[in-house]
Amino acid sequence: MVETNNRRLPVGIQSFEEIRKEGYLYVDKTDVIWQLANKGKKYNYLSRPRRFGKSVLVDTLEAYFLGKKELFEGLKIMETEKEWVRRPVIRLDMSQAGADPESIRSYLDDVFHSLETEYGIVVRQDSSLAVRFKNIIQTAYTQTGLQVAVLMDEYDSPLQHSWKTPQHEACTSIYREVFAVLKAQDKCEKFVFISGITKFTQISLFSVLNNLSNISFDPEYAAICGITKEEILRGFKPEISKLAATKGWTFDEAVMQLATYYDGYHFSHENMVDVFNPFSLINALADSCLKNYWASSGATSLLPKFVDDMEIRLKDFEHCALLSTIIETSDVTGGGPELFLYQSGYLTIKGYMNGTYLLGIPDFEVKQALNEIVLPALAMRKSNDIQSTQAFLNLHLSVGNLPEAMKCLKALIADVPYSNKKLACMDMEERYRLILSTIFNAIGCRVEVEKMIATGRIDMVVETTNFIYVLELKLTNNGGIDAATEQMKAKQYAEPFKADKRRTIALAIELDDKGKGLVDWKEV
Repeated sequence: MVETNNRRLPVGIQSFEEIRKEGYLYVDKTDVIWQLANKGKKYNYLSRPRRFGKSVLVDTLEAYFLGKKELFEGLKIMETEKEWVRRPVIRLDMSQAGADPESIRSYLDDVFHSLETEYGIVVRQDSSLAVRFKNIIQTAYTQTGLQVAVLMDEYDSPLQHSWKTPQHEACTSIYREVFAVLKAQDKCEKFVFISGITKFTQISLFSVLNNLSNISFDPEYAAICGITKEEILRGFKPEISKLAATKGWTFDEAVMQLATYYDGYHFSHENMVDVFNPFSLINALADSCLKNYWASSGATSLLPKFVDDMEIRLKDFEHCALLSTIIETSDVTGGGPELFLYQSGYLTIKGYMNGTYLLGIPDFEVKQALNEIVLPALAMRKSNDIQSTQAFLNLHLSVGNLPEAMKCLKALIADVPYSNKKLACMDMEERYRLILSTIFNAIGCRVEVEKMIATGRIDMVVETTNFIYVLELKLTNNGGIDAATEQMKAKQYAEPFKADKRRTIALAIELDDKGKGLVDWKEV
């Protein structure tokens, strides 16, 4: 077993100061942060998915502008920063501001009150939030003689949660009122940085504050959040070795598995460096276990607000496209589901051609999470009604217990293709493929539908840790189990997988042509 007891991973920690003072491992981005703060634009907006390190970035920027040199000792920034000026900083964390206008006003009132106390500002009773914000910026500048840094984290949190509620317009009006101040205070401001997930262009940050630069797609900032493979190999070798020892993998196999689960994000078509989801990666290395950390942390809660009929449309999102004008500038509320899915981390950039972004699902973790979400709607059951059956299906497939696995599968698809009216536009075999692939993906299998090999096209390949299941599906009115068996033998569908160390099982499956589910199965 690899010794890692003296190394501390920053699981769930968003404070740069705590990370540095308590000796947690830190992926050094300070050279890029210095460039952003000193050589970049004055007004900056950065979009990244939730749990992607935005808050740590904002916290690092705050520590830098406050001149906390001692926290940066030994980091890359020390090579470039020589002055370490302590500037006034205004920090807003809008994730604490709730989802209704009263909560937003209350949060801003509290933050502004603290700053007014710090700078000895006397507030008139009738002063609006906008006036108070302006006075804070001006006073901080005049008292210190130094321009102010304004940092706003998770600016869109109240807007996301209020969207499609009666409170939304009132929430956006507060933003228009308060944050329009930022543009008028140009001479008092050194640096303005706003982070979020989704882009609401109708608020002042993007309309009134029209000098706000969207750096989300800039190649130099592609990896400012998240962790690259190079950074993992440089900073986390003991943890990777421990994971490998725990799972019986080689070091390279452990890296490959981590990449399959958590890698695959790209944020600039000009710099297609692979970026790992940092939240999931750090948790996986801390636990020496690969599982879905990101979605279980609440990442999926807003999907129904922005994506309709997800269960039917999911397969379309695996390979989709958006014009650069849409993905780079559009409002999330009017840009379609693909835009929301990209901004929130369910899709990522896979390529770029002639002003068009090619998008797809970044990694296995996200794919499984999405399938888990859509399965209850597709199966027309409540989530808690199918969880036990899913669990048993996963168990039986993982140990090769085919009779019990098929019982579970039969229970999950009984009557679904027939009853689910949303599937009516598909032919019956297509319906079954969609439902079956969703079931297998949702329990953590790796699934490939209509896999091409030299001798033909396999309906479905389902991989577990110890088994590869090769499935041929036939409707009863198309020859059923006999036709499926004959086709698998004639075209030797199992042959390409024989070199794999896992056991390959070829399965002929007969499905009812009227949509009544699984009729029969046979190991070939």
